[in-house]
Amino acid sequence: MSAGDFTRDDVEIRERQTLFQGFYRVDKFWLRHRQFDGSMGPEINREMFVRPPAVGVLVYDAVADRVLLIEQFRVGALADAHPWQYEVVAGLIEPGESREAVAVRETQEEAGVSLREEDLEFVCEFMPSAGGSDERFALYAAPADLSRAGGVHGVPDEGENIRVNVISFNQAMQLVGNGRINNAPCILALQWLALNRARLQQKWGH
Repeated sequence: MSAGDFTRDDVEIRERQTLFQGFYRVDKFWLRHRQFDGSMGPEINREMFVRPPAVGVLVYDAVADRVLLIEQFRVGALADAHPWQYEVVAGLIEPGESREAVAVRETQEEAGVSLREEDLEFVCEFMPSAGGSDERFALYAAPADLSRAGGVHGVPDEGENIRVNVISFNQAMQLVGNGRINNAPCILALQWLALNRARLQQKWGH
């Protein structure tokens, strides 16, 4: 039996407890799961960081060949060399919101740039850290004229202090190459852009 044949039915959850409930939640599981020989394994316990789904958007000026990256403090990067991370615009999906609506709203709030839902191009959906979190991240790209983009944005009541950086595609890839950009959504977005840049310049470059 291969892992590709396994489903949620091959996991037996014996107990689930919420250990912490704040802005996010931490649950603990006691469970068994199917082994590769077909048997059920021993009971194990695991903690899971429970997060709402998130949406990110890489804003690209195909005419100028420049991207918009935001920069903000991230507590998870406190021990990193760069606690202020370069990122794509991103936000959590509220109940009843579409992913596209979140992409448009967050780009306006975090970068002061207006997008149209119909211009968004879906890139991929992925799980940033399935070993310990149920978060799902949907990534999009969108065209915009970035000639006037910049400044500091965000929602002050939410403690946001976000700087907008508009840099060339080549500069962005250099930041990936030297490790200055080291968060998964931003790396994935820029690598996807590297593969699709010529096509997007034909599509959006007018």
